[in-house]
Formats: sequence, structure tokens, C-alpha cells
Amino acid sequence: MGSMYKDEKDDWVTVCLKYLLFVFNFLFWMGGGVVMGVGIWTLIDKGDYLSLLASSTFAVSAYILILAGALVMVTGFLGCCAVIREQRSLLSTYFSCLLLIFLIELIAGVLAYVYYQKLSDELKQHLSKTMTANYAQPGKEGITQAVDRLQQDFKCCGSNNSFDWQQSVYIMSLELEKRLVPDSCCKTMTPHCGRRDHPSNIYKVEGGCITKLEHFLADHLLIIGAVGIGVACLQLAGALLTACFIYLLYKEEEEDFSDV
Repeated sequence: MGSMYKDEKDDWVTVCLKYLLFVFNFLFWMGGGVVMGVGIWTLIDKGDYLSLLASSTFAVSAYILILAGALVMVTGFLGCCAVIREQRSLLSTYFSCLLLIFLIELIAGVLAYVYYQKLSDELKQHLSKTMTANYAQPGKEGITQAVDRLQQDFKCCGSNNSFDWQQSVYIMSLELEKRLVPDSCCKTMTPHCGRRDHPSNIYKVEGGCITKLEHFLADHLLIIGAVGIGVACLQLAGALLTACFIYLLYKEEEEDFSDV
């Protein structure tokens, strides 16, 4: 009688764990789409700014999220199949995939956090030099487009202020018809509007474009870090549930074998 009650209890636990894992995998699959979406959004939303950064850490973090999101969606489908079929080998493969994705997302989160700490110093050292030395120069069309979009999107002018442009190769060129700043500094962008640097004509923002870009990238890095580490923690819960389910299946197989 006690043995029968124990068997029924074990079966009930197995069924509950099975459905719990199935629900988890469905949410896990949806979460993979969110993770991949965050990575794609990070690269697409003002992705031109990546050319203004000295290191590729920001882009790498986003690419890692996209990879992790794709793996999560595939793994979520694999997990559903493994749970329905109750195959220990398939569940073990799923468990290994969970750990792999956990490491990938943890790396993305840590990279985002580390880069967040040194973002301000990098922008101060690199952005001003990039804007003054490379703007409107042959072969630097990508940087020129990124700077123009940066100044228009964030309504700023120059790395620290509009006077930074006086030391640029672009302004010091004899072919520029006495422009004081690029036309993208103007509140209303028209040809040759950069000849006047009066506050009524151009953007005068305290802290310049460095401050604006730093805040923008910092917000994105926080999202990358939060999503990466948050989903990685969710991964551990899934791995724990999977390990318990594998153990129960193994235990049932042993009991069936002993009965024979």
C-alpha cells in the first residue's frame, strides 16, 4: 500500500514537472525572440554611431545577444520536444544547450557592464579626434555620415562644444567658403548654413555631443546587460528543472528495470 502511494506520488511529481518544463520552454522560446530583438534593435537604432567608437565591445555585445537569442529559440523548441518524448538523451542535450546559452548571455552582460565603466573615458579621448581629423575626408564617408546624424539627432555641435570645429581639418580647409561649423550643426539644415555659429542658428548644448552620445550608449548598455544577465539567471532555473526531470525519469527507468 505504501509502495503504491509512493509510486502515485512520484508519477504526480513527474507529470507536474513535465508540464512546468513545457510552459517554461514556451516562455523561454518567446524570451529568445526578445533577446534577439534587443540585439538587433541595438545595432539598427542609430547603429551609425559604432564607427565613432574606438573599440568594438558595444557591437560585440549586441552580436552576442543576437546569437544567444537565436540559440534560445532553437533550444526552446528542442526542449519542448524533449519534454514531450521524455527521452533522457534529448533532455541531456537540452540541458547542455541551456548551460552554453547561459555562458553566452553572461558574457554579453559582463562585456556590457565592463564597457559601461570605461565608456566616458573612451568617448573623451577618441570622439573629438575622430570628428576633427576624419570629418568630410576622403575614404571617411561613414564617419562623416555618423557625425552629421549624431549632431542632428541629438541637437548638438562638436564633441565638447561648437568651438571644437575650429581645429578640424574640415574647417581649416581653404575650399570651405568660410564655414565655422558643419551644416549639420544648424537647427535648420540648409546648404552653407554653417557660416554662422550664433546660438540662434546652431545648437549650443552644454557638454556637446560627447555627453549626448554617452547617455545614449549607456542606456543601451544597461539594457544589454540587464537582458543578458536576467535571461542567464532564468537559464539556471530551467537547467535545474531539467536536471530534476532527468533524475525522475532515470529513477523511473531503474524502478521499471528492478520490477522486471
